[in-house]
Amino acid sequence: MKGFRRLLYPYAVWVGAFIVVPMLLVMIYAFTTSGNSVLTFRLTLANFARFFSDSIFISVLWRSLKLAFITTVICIFLGYPVAYAISRLKPGSQAMMVLLVTIPMWINMLVRTYAWRGILLETNLSPEAKVYIGMVYNFLPFMILEIYTSLSKMDPNLLVAANDLGCDNRKAFLKVTLPLSVPGIISGITLVFLPAVSSFFIPKLLGGGSFVLVGNLIENYFVTTGDWNFGAAISLIMTIVVLLSMRLTKHFDYSQED
Repeated sequence: MKGFRRLLYPYAVWVGAFIVVPMLLVMIYAFTTSGNSVLTFRLTLANFARFFSDSIFISVLWRSLKLAFITTVICIFLGYPVAYAISRLKPGSQAMMVLLVTIPMWINMLVRTYAWRGILLETNLSPEAKVYIGMVYNFLPFMILEIYTSLSKMDPNLLVAANDLGCDNRKAFLKVTLPLSVPGIISGITLVFLPAVSSFFIPKLLGGGSFVLVGNLIENYFVTTGDWNFGAAISLIMTIVVLLSMRLTKHFDYSQED
């Protein structure tokens, strides 16, 4: 047992250095403001008050949530039929199709987004439509793979039993296949919604700077304006939004298990 505990030490160091310490720094900056030569930091809630008192920031937050939600819904409707079709193939064909789905993920997401920028550059689509295309393209494989994993684990004898009990294919799908695939849908929602709501380079590259999300605000205040305190406050707000989203998806997952 002591030997296994020792294996945890590198992981604990990694978590502390790259997760705990950065989060503590974000919290310190979020709840402080720049002082003077005598007092370096002053505790304050002004950064949060500034965010929630400005309708522009609220609209950007709402736009981010809306975009992430619509992106997730589109990925579900596009990804489920693909995952279902793959799960109905022979094992060898399934492996090939999964490989085809994952091949684009071997290329860096930034490079793929630059490619879409070139493709969409001469089109008459709105910046919002271009951002949606980039979002769905980059996050759709995660939804497909999660749903496929749930469907591939399903016992095919359950469908045979459903047919023996008088269910046609449509009713068997609604009563057996769909409920058993809900854990995969929930996992796919988590893997799509959470990165989509905080994405910044996809809107920046495909939206042409006219489609601003919360991720772009955070980048701007950290990199461009140098207001780390306000940028950290926005980051902390987004962290809370992400945690609440994860808790909500877990709640639906537990409800299915019950």
